[in-house]
Amino acid sequence: MSLPAAVAEPASARELFRGGMVIPAHPLALTAERRLDERRQRALTRYYVEAGAGGLAVGVHTTQFAIHGTGMLAPVLELAAEATREYDRRTVLVAGVVGPTGQAVAEAELAASLGYDMVLLAPDPDLDEDGLLDRTRAVGSVLPVIGFYLQPSVGGRVLSRAFWTRLAAVEAVVGIKVAPFNRYRTLDVLHGVCEAGREGEVSLYTGNDDHILADLVTPHQVVVGGRRTDVEFVGGLLGQWSLWARRAVELLERSRLARAGDLAETRRLLTLDGHLTDANAAIFDAAHGFHGCIPGIHEVLRRQGLLAGRWCLDPDEDLSPGQLAEIDRVLAAYPWLQDDEFVAAHLDRWLA
Repeated sequence: MSLPAAVAEPASARELFRGGMVIPAHPLALTAERRLDERRQRALTRYYVEAGAGGLAVGVHTTQFAIHGTGMLAPVLELAAEATREYDRRTVLVAGVVGPTGQAVAEAELAASLGYDMVLLAPDPDLDEDGLLDRTRAVGSVLPVIGFYLQPSVGGRVLSRAFWTRLAAVEAVVGIKVAPFNRYRTLDVLHGVCEAGREGEVSLYTGNDDHILADLVTPHQVVVGGRRTDVEFVGGLLGQWSLWARRAVELLERSRLARAGDLAETRRLLTLDGHLTDANAAIFDAAHGFHGCIPGIHEVLRRQGLLAGRWCLDPDEDLSPGQLAEIDRVLAAYPWLQDDEFVAAHLDRWLA
């Protein structure tokens, strides 16, 4: 009598995360009265899942940090979790966590209660590096932690290479979103992870919206103590990937071919890297220190029909002078970066 074939256990969230994926930073859908638009919030989640994103980051900068400490955080986290459960495929759920240690731990506990898999821990400007590490350990006792090198122009700070070595050594740290928009500081993170000897456990995700494809195709090699270590970005956790998510999934797959040695694909992607960076500069408002970043994202999603407007929680947060014309320019210049046809084909169902 033959035994039945063994059924493979479903991959855990950590295994899926380690394998690399597209993780859009989920925007916040608001009505003209600046209240949560639940219908469009669900539609956005459905869009990302059906586009092929492996995870979602909710409550992060693109969701607007202002929801933290308010009654809006819990329903926003819950809506995304509920919408992902409409699908058979598992989506890795990442909750943005901010604030001093007590607040960060409480937000992680809320996320855990809603079924989130891990947290993206934003830096706290009031803590020194030792304090940030203590906070990481406290939050990590609730859920696995993704460290976050956030660029200073949107609330981040410069952190030492030694800090990243110590952070990577924390057992609860499963990944780092590398988003300083600076090559020297990006290398600090790579070296820190390798110096901690955890390059096989801590997954690197690019958040460098100005260098996305170059990060993903580069076979990084770090020399630590005379030892050469290969390390790579396995995916992206990006505000830029809150747009054109269908294309983002395709680009990540192509970057894997490039890293595997497809030189022609590498050349094509490095050309597209310039196109994507130019588009990002307009949409994220690099010319004005990223002031219009979130309204810029909203404007593109509005044109696709996913959002009703580009409203932000702060009534004074809107596009910068000249930004709308720049968005018009890049949308006309780079149609191959966009997924308008995909959105149009499914939008009515996502909004139903």
